[in-house]
Amino acid sequence: MSGSKKKKITKAERLKLLQEEEERRLKEEEEARLKHEKEEMERLEIQRIEKEKWSRLEAKDLERRNEELEELCLLEGCFPEAEKLKQETRLLSQLIEKLKFILLEISPCDLQVKNIIQHQGSILQLQELLHLKFNVATEILLRQASTLADLDSGNMEKVIKDENVTLYVWANLKKNPRYRSVRFSETQIGFEIPRILATSNIALRLLHTHYDHVSTLHLVSTPSKEDTSSVTEPVKDDVDNVEKAISKEVEEKSKQQERGSHLIQEEEIKVEEEQGDIEVKMSSAEEESEAIKCELEMKVLSETILAAQLLLVENASEKPEFFEDNMVDLCQFTTLGGIYHLDILELPPQCKRVKGWMIMEILKEGLQKYTYPPETTEDLETENAFPPIEVTLEVHENVIFFEDPMVARWDAEGKHWRTDGISNVFYKPKERLVTFSLETFGPLTLIQDAHINMPYQSWELRPLDVNKVLLTVTTVFTEIQIQIKENLCMLSSIKLRDKKHVSILEGKWMTPIPFIIALKEAGLNIFPTRHSHFYVIINNKVPLVEVKAYRQMALLSSAFAFGWSKWNLLCNSTKVVFKVREHLTEECTETPNWAILMFSGDRAQRLKIKEESEAFSEALKEETEFHSTLYHMLKDCASKEAMEKVRSSNCQFVNSVCHMLLSTRLLSYS
Repeated sequence: MSGSKKKKITKAERLKLLQEEEERRLKEEEEARLKHEKEEMERLEIQRIEKEKWSRLEAKDLERRNEELEELCLLEGCFPEAEKLKQETRLLSQLIEKLKFILLEISPCDLQVKNIIQHQGSILQLQELLHLKFNVATEILLRQASTLADLDSGNMEKVIKDENVTLYVWANLKKNPRYRSVRFSETQIGFEIPRILATSNIALRLLHTHYDHVSTLHLVSTPSKEDTSSVTEPVKDDVDNVEKAISKEVEEKSKQQERGSHLIQEEEIKVEEEQGDIEVKMSSAEEESEAIKCELEMKVLSETILAAQLLLVENASEKPEFFEDNMVDLCQFTTLGGIYHLDILELPPQCKRVKGWMIMEILKEGLQKYTYPPETTEDLETENAFPPIEVTLEVHENVIFFEDPMVARWDAEGKHWRTDGISNVFYKPKERLVTFSLETFGPLTLIQDAHINMPYQSWELRPLDVNKVLLTVTTVFTEIQIQIKENLCMLSSIKLRDKKHVSILEGKWMTPIPFIIALKEAGLNIFPTRHSHFYVIINNKVPLVEVKAYRQMALLSSAFAFGWSKWNLLCNSTKVVFKVREHLTEECTETPNWAILMFSGDRAQRLKIKEESEAFSEALKEETEFHSTLYHMLKDCASKEAMEKVRSSNCQFVNSVCHMLLSTRLLSYS
């Protein structure tokens, strides 16, 4: 039993164990220290090598920077060249744009108040003329209502359709209190009228203009002149400085040419037999002068175009002010499907047939509106004697609503859209019908959030053919595909929640600006304005970096595909990140070999990470260099065929692609 007991450790043995443990600990610490020193030395050596490598790359980049920028400048000469091609039709285009400005296309957020006021007189005159025209037409129609009455109801209903206008007129001839439901034949448009109107001598008129000519009168609070000038002044200064420098250069060249011509004249006096040679010299001097002038004009035009492109991606510094809750902010919302002018009219005297003659009483005051509810209601016992009218409207077939539309009425006094006075709004998406109760009458419209398709979930730009690309923008609700060729754009397809949607815009080629307007009017708005950043959470980028990226992507778009990268969200505002790959054929691969590029405006580099990597890193991909431009970055790894396609791209095509990229702002709104 005593043998099973543990032997007691003596003091000496305990000290020996402690000493051994201490020695082991010291040895481990020494090994750890040596390992750490070794790792630190290796790390510092790697850093030194990387720093030396980076310094060599920077030195190499700096050495060829001027050469690369000069080559890029020559390639970007396509932008002023494309602009010059437009000059032959510029006058006609301006006239068309002015007409559209008056009729259709004023965006209150994109215009200053002073510009709106300049055109307001024309707009008011146009509206008055339109109103007078339809009043006369309605009066003539209503005078003959009894002869056009429906056999079943005894009342008259008439629908007159035009390409851009539809007129609905209903005349209450029978005044039957039981007949309170009005539906126009072959449509779902109609009204539920109160009993008091069903027994009144009235007519209902609904004039649907398929365009918006009312919102043009809307005045929005904008920054002061000082704030506005501060935004655009840098751009103006840049252009002014360029023009001054060019003027100075022209003067110097002229002086040189004058001195040259004086020398030539002296030679003429001295040596008459060399007259022929001198004339040749003078002719060549004139040609040289013309060439210099042309070159300088192109330089001014290039700088002006760049300034204009910067304005396209510029964000407003102040949000427009709206002081009432029910007022519609037209920077946040957009009208769709046109304007519905709803009026209650007094039924004019009906024509009568007497002994073969048609007798018609024409009132001196003409067609009169019926006031509902009346201004004075003292003789009425109940407060609900004048209930609202229930209105049912059909959404225009060419318009897409991604959410239930809102209804707004025009406040003629305040000159803005309002949502009060409208209740019980109900939307049937399959039938495309909007039903609501209306308290007051006048112009009505349907509105939708202008930024419902922003920010985008992804995008891709890829070549289709020579000078032809496909731009795909994917949003929460839809996938929009746009084809671009030469100076034209076309809506290729629309997918709504994995279902293809057919639009009348599909297959129609238009120049970029009319195309953008047409998409906006159809409810397919993927074009931010300078105020959009107040209503959308965006990944804002420095304007100059964004513009430079779009310009160079457009230059390369005939041979390279570009796409959205999740890493663009993680880099700062001075850099953009996107996917890129050479794309010469239509052969599709399930796993395309995308490269990740980062661009800061003056430096392009290929990143080591892939789209599937777990963390973001700006580390350079092995065996690659960085360049001053995207063009030279891709030139390093591209085929000769790809670069030949890039160099032979049509200038109008490149300009159109660039305009579409600037208008969608894919790098900031994705």
